[in-house]
Amino acid sequence: MAKQPTRKSTVLGPDGKPFQLAALTEEQAPPTSTGVRSVWTDSVAGGLDPGKLAALLKSANEGDNHDFLILAEEMEERDGHYASVLGQRKRAVSGIEPIVTPASDDATDKEIAEAVENLMQAPNFADMVDDLLDGIAKGYSAVETIWETGADRWTPSEYIHRDPRHFQFDKRTGRELRIREDGNEDGLELNPYGWIVHRPKLKSGLTVRGGIARIAAWCFMLKAYTLQDWAAFLEVFGMPLRLGRYDDNASAEEKRILLRAVRDLGSDAAAIIPKGMEIDFVEAKGGQGNAVFGAMTEYLDKQMSKAIIGQTMTTDEGSSRSQSETHDEVRGDIKRADARQMGTTINRALIAPFVGLNWGWEYVPPTVSFPVEDPEDIEALTKSLGTLVPLGLRVSAADVNKRMGFRVPDKGEQVLEPQVTAAPNIVPSPGSERAHRLPHACPSCGETHLAATASDEDPLVSEALEHWEADMGPTVAMILASAKSADSYEAFLADLDQVSPDVEAMADRLATQMMKARGDGDIDG
Repeated sequence: MAKQPTRKSTVLGPDGKPFQLAALTEEQAPPTSTGVRSVWTDSVAGGLDPGKLAALLKSANEGDNHDFLILAEEMEERDGHYASVLGQRKRAVSGIEPIVTPASDDATDKEIAEAVENLMQAPNFADMVDDLLDGIAKGYSAVETIWETGADRWTPSEYIHRDPRHFQFDKRTGRELRIREDGNEDGLELNPYGWIVHRPKLKSGLTVRGGIARIAAWCFMLKAYTLQDWAAFLEVFGMPLRLGRYDDNASAEEKRILLRAVRDLGSDAAAIIPKGMEIDFVEAKGGQGNAVFGAMTEYLDKQMSKAIIGQTMTTDEGSSRSQSETHDEVRGDIKRADARQMGTTINRALIAPFVGLNWGWEYVPPTVSFPVEDPEDIEALTKSLGTLVPLGLRVSAADVNKRMGFRVPDKGEQVLEPQVTAAPNIVPSPGSERAHRLPHACPSCGETHLAATASDEDPLVSEALEHWEADMGPTVAMILASAKSADSYEAFLADLDQVSPDVEAMADRLATQMMKARGDGDIDG
């Protein structure tokens, strides 16, 4: 009896089409020692000139981006400034702690969200995000997901970043990413749910023309030319001119001896010459080299900074600390766009398959996001609250906590408490007691009066406090009216400029108090 072939286990995807489970646990695009997926490559950055770079980019525009990807990799290895600012942009997103939002308050959706949070706590998740951000420079980044099943749940066991040179785009649309394969001009289709492909949308158009390295490549080439010319300039003008002097009676042999001595000084700084001859060192005026070549290098670095992180303050040595602190390492709009696009990629290529394989495709996956918070001026916010809240402005404590970066504490959770120091119980001596009047409710009439208590308060202060409500009443009323009618903090500040209360009574009282204080001072003196 003939042996029946072994059938591979298949399940239905969200589109109703079957796919093989074995494909999830096996590598689809391992590198090879030779062929189109070889890990070894030749350099293209050496001897790069405008013609070579133009041809390289033209080939990429036509679908063959192999050499462009080699150049993009070499640029990170050869140019320290490019590597630095590109690393800043990547770390601006990879350093954000992702958050998970359940699809609903349903118990199952919360269970799924908790499992997704555990998935992101794995050490290799953060490394995978770093690998995906490589697409910022090269236009795309592909990470192969190797799944494993255990405890009745499918989870990624490994994320393998694949060399972008091992991929190509389909010939018809130029949009579908495929795996290069020897003998297969169209390449291989990517296995479903086995790949996380991140394509940062830096500009509209084809992915192959979207990498930031395309912009930086011209600066890289021009900077290489500038540094070569600067080095040649320094060979000539960086050393002092050695000038030998001989008299009119010097023979040809003496002249040769002097010339040899001058040349020897350039290599070993030692020479002998006949008596009567001289060697002068003329300092070269090579300061213009920095003004020309250095300025060109600095200009190209600034163009790279603006193209990659959107600003130059944090990379410009001439900027003050206060100037740099007004700029984030990566401009806010760029950082938010990168974070949003990363969240979209993770949700589509990792979270959706994870939920579908384990709970079913009918469940709505939770949302993973990388929140970017705008920096808050805590000092200004605190000062504003300290001024407005006592005047009656109602502010939500939850909103203040959020803007300051604190969460609202759970019920019963230990929180910080203000340190309240009890006032000392001072019994004044006869003849030195001073009255301190505090507001209290009269039990007979129900009105509020000021009661006198024993204190060392100055009697002039106590007298002034008796009338502060009447004196400040018009001013406080107008400020409260402005605060209640304003629909924003800016509108409230603008309205305050129009407030002009009657402070004549308060001015008269202050003048009287000052006169009394001056009289007390003269008497005590």
